[in-house]
Amino acid sequence: MSPKTPTDSGWIWGAGAALLIPTNSDVSAEKWAVGPTFVALKQDGPWTYGGLTNHLWSFAGDDIKNVNGTVLNTVNQTFVQPFLTYITPQAVTFAVNTETTYDWEREQWTVPLNFTVTKVTKIGSQLISHGGGVTYWAEAPDNGPEGWGARFLLTFIFPK
Repeated sequence: MSPKTPTDSGWIWGAGAALLIPTNSDVSAEKWAVGPTFVALKQDGPWTYGGLTNHLWSFAGDDIKNVNGTVLNTVNQTFVQPFLTYITPQAVTFAVNTETTYDWEREQWTVPLNFTVTKVTKIGSQLISHGGGVTYWAEAPDNGPEGWGARFLLTFIFPK
């Protein structure tokens, strides 16, 4: 759900549902989860800023239990992603954000800080955004990532 035009103060917002699907991968909780999601952003010249948030609760899927019978893969987590971007006249975007998750079951934070640079170009008639960046893990569970990481980005753009 979202209005068709920004608010009088220029904010664009939306609300809906988030869905987690078990994928049978090493990083999957093997649970189905659902919850509300919200986004708000404002575009002010070359700047875009705002945030995305959601909360997920598991409702189905295979339980993974420890030797004591405690279910280890219950999903009850909040995701918060504030963001700030600047787009140059040459279509280069500088972005900083965090993709913070709080796991209420395990009382653990995961806090990556991301900085990326992307550029919009064309390959033939296809618009693409490509770039890369760095991530610093400010906080993570004991078995989670730590230190610095890299990300490479490629997005195909299909304007109306």
